[in-house]
Amino acid sequence: MSTTVTLPAAVAAQAGELPATALPAYLYDLPGLRAHAAAIRAALPERVELYYAAKANPDPALLVALRDAVDGYEVSSGGELAHVRAAVPGAALAFGGPGKTPEELAVALGQALDTGVHRWHVESVAELHRLAEATGHRTGADRLDLLLRVNLPLDAGSLDGVPLAMGGRPTPFGLDPEQLQECLRLLAEPRCAGLRLRGIHAHLASGLDAASQLAVAEQLVAWSAGLAPRLPAGLAGAIEEVNVGGGMAVDYADPTARFDWVAYGAGLARLLERYPGLRLRIEPGRAVSAYCGWYLTEVLEVKRSHGEEFAVVRGGTHHLRTPAARGHSQPFAVLPVEAWPHPWPRPALASGLVTLAGQLCTPKDVLAHRAAVPALRAGDRVAFAMAGAYAWNISHHAFLMHPQPDFHLLR
Repeated sequence: MSTTVTLPAAVAAQAGELPATALPAYLYDLPGLRAHAAAIRAALPERVELYYAAKANPDPALLVALRDAVDGYEVSSGGELAHVRAAVPGAALAFGGPGKTPEELAVALGQALDTGVHRWHVESVAELHRLAEATGHRTGADRLDLLLRVNLPLDAGSLDGVPLAMGGRPTPFGLDPEQLQECLRLLAEPRCAGLRLRGIHAHLASGLDAASQLAVAEQLVAWSAGLAPRLPAGLAGAIEEVNVGGGMAVDYADPTARFDWVAYGAGLARLLERYPGLRLRIEPGRAVSAYCGWYLTEVLEVKRSHGEEFAVVRGGTHHLRTPAARGHSQPFAVLPVEAWPHPWPRPALASGLVTLAGQLCTPKDVLAHRAAVPALRAGDRVAFAMAGAYAWNISHHAFLMHPQPDFHLLR
């Protein structure tokens, strides 16, 4: 893979100013994030709502920076619900997740109108029973708005080769079509009067390009439209919205490649032309925030082992879990540091392939495997790109008890 990454000027300046004792550190480029999110919003048709999946990176500064570009935030736990509500008060929230606890249910429902819970994503028949029991007293505008998450079988090949599949096959997520029919029957009963069906939700895969995302969206919308005439009495017209999820591809092997939001938006516009009364919602996370984050560290050691070159850096995958979780090499840039304050020879790699490893006592602590570099020395700095999503917040911070990184916001 290529290690060629261009650092924004503000990132490069901040990376050069921090003392070695302040490393590792995360740098978040908030102007870059706002510009990227605004471009996504501009590419989408008016009838497509954009929600940010907070699980990708729930840093409060990032949530606030996205506020003007997004219609709301998707949360997947009671903790995320409280966190996002505190960071961006009044923002619309969609509450999903396959294992909502009774405690989360009670807290979220008890404050739903005040917390801004805009949509509730129902994952099972049992969850619908619990919601019906908890909302039986609600009427009119106080009713809880629902989307039923469906695990929809897709055409053969639709999800072939995707990095992460959450549907279209046996999974713990969502409702099979026959289970969805049971939910529809229940929603038509008087004891579900406190609930209001708005439509269908599906998040079937992550890592799809624009053409594949459109193909999945078209199948989901067509299936949802076909469901509408078969709704029980009392639910006529309830399929007003279809949430086609997130999972837009992020290519760590080619940092310059981006999901084609313009083509995707144009395709959604054509799709909506066929369904005039329908609204769509998308919930990207990684594809929104990945590019704004940088993990900056220092090379501690350069060594050769059995014919291969290794560089050991401060920190590691307990700070930046993404490459270990996905099995890829994280793109990076080398920032040379000319000063060498020690009297002994400086360990160095003249050129060639090097594996960048962290400080953990495991061979799995690898950030980039056999990556090409023009030169690398102990004391140089390395800025790992695309560290703004599923990085710090999914990492095993306590392993070996190294100091946690600092966080710097570039405004």
